[in-house]
Amino acid sequence: MNHLTVNGSGADGGSAPLSRTLLAPPARPAEWLADGVRALAPVSVVVAAVGWGPQAAGVMALTVPAVLLPRAVAARPWFDILAVTVILVAAWSNVLGLYESVRGWDLVVHAVCTGVLAALTYLVLARSGVVPAPRRPGVARRTPIVIVIALGLALSALWEILEWVGTLVAPDIYVTYRDTIGDMAAGGLGAVVAGIVTATVRLQRDQERPPRPISPRGPRR
Repeated sequence: MNHLTVNGSGADGGSAPLSRTLLAPPARPAEWLADGVRALAPVSVVVAAVGWGPQAAGVMALTVPAVLLPRAVAARPWFDILAVTVILVAAWSNVLGLYESVRGWDLVVHAVCTGVLAALTYLVLARSGVVPAPRRPGVARRTPIVIVIALGLALSALWEILEWVGTLVAPDIYVTYRDTIGDMAAGGLGAVVAGIVTATVRLQRDQERPPRPISPRGPRR
C-alpha cells in the first residue's frame, strides 16, 4: 500500500525561506550560544579597526555576512558554532599574520574553511530549491558529496583569483604557483570531507525529525 510522506524541510518546498530562519528568535540555549558566538563578528570589526587599522577592519567585515549563513540555513547549533568559529579564526589569522608566521597554518585553514563554506553554500542552494536537499527520500547519498566537492573547488579557485587581484593592488602580496596549487589541493581535500559529512550527518535543525509515514486513511483516533 502506498503511503503519504510528511516532510517539513528540504528543497521540496517544505522548508522555511532563508529570510524567515535568519530572523527567527533562538528557541534553545544552544541556539542562544550560537548567536553569542556570532556576535563576535561585528565586535571583531571594531577591535580590528582600533588595534590594526582600516585594512584589518575590512578583512573582519567580510565575516559579518558569512557568519549569518549558518543561521539562514537553520544549522544545528553545533554546526552553527563550528562554522562561525572557523570563519572568525580564518579572518583573525589574516589580521594577526599567522599564515606567514606559522608553517602550514594556511593549508589547515584552507582545508577546514573551504569545507565549511562549501557545505554552507550547498545548504543555501538546497534550501533555495536550486539543488536536491541532502538526506531526503529519492536523493542519492553521492549527490551532496559531488556537489559539495564541486563547490569547494570553485570556492578555492575564486579565492586564488582574489589573491591574484590583490597582487595587482598591493605589491607586498606575493603568491607563488606552488602556494596556489597547495591551497587549492587543501581546499579540495576539505571539500571531500565536508561532502561526506553533509551526506551522512544531519546539519540542519529541520532535519532532526525524520519523515513520518501517514496512511491515506488518516491518523488513528
